[in-house]
Amino acid sequence: MIEIRNLKKSFGSNLVWEDVSFDIEDGETVAIIGRSGCGKSVLVKHLNALMYPDSGDVIIDGKNVFDLEYMSLRKMRQRFGVLFQGSALFDSLNTFENIAFPLRYFTDYSEQQIIDNVEDALSMVNLEGTGEKSPAELSGGMRRRVALARATILEPDFLIYDEPTSGLDPRTSDEINKLIISLAQNLNITSIVVTHDIHSVLEIAEKVAFLENQKLSWYGTVDEMRRSDNEQLMDFITASEYQIRN
Repeated sequence: MIEIRNLKKSFGSNLVWEDVSFDIEDGETVAIIGRSGCGKSVLVKHLNALMYPDSGDVIIDGKNVFDLEYMSLRKMRQRFGVLFQGSALFDSLNTFENIAFPLRYFTDYSEQQIIDNVEDALSMVNLEGTGEKSPAELSGGMRRRVALARATILEPDFLIYDEPTSGLDPRTSDEINKLIISLAQNLNITSIVVTHDIHSVLEIAEKVAFLENQKLSWYGTVDEMRRSDNEQLMDFITASEYQIRN
């Protein structure tokens, strides 16, 4: 369980948000939504202490991540997988080696164990037989799936998705959404999805955190969001749906 308590973050005199508090239960998929520049990506970087707040706490399984010593912090960070916006694959490595990279860096697996794990990961994202291809030979959706295989190769407890469907066509976006759902169900991963794609939110999320006006403006289930009378949230959803239609 991740407990976010009274977080405040600013850069100099620029306040990003303050008093952000909500919980993420084990196995949940939570979407973090809001306008560009509202601090969605900044927020998720606090979950594994890649950023530190002005004040407040992030507590994972009873431990405040901002109080951890170096080795404990490193172990905690290994519990997180990250699907970066734009995939962030290594252009100099083929698909197999991109996925194998965390295993080579963080484990003492034998070469056969690495091969077996990478092949399983490729099968999980429906990319069997593509290990020798370079990122340049893959479509945008395939690169996103390779990045997803890499993000899960160490069997993380928590998976952060940073705009997972950004720049993808609707059909490919649906494929990524289905994978997010499948991974959450089959691997029992707690998923935190940063997105402005309301269609994806409705497809994949159980709960939604809406950042607006330098604060957490709304938090609740997807069903509650559908019935919400929060004017700012409804304006955001309406604008997002208009963009999808046009």
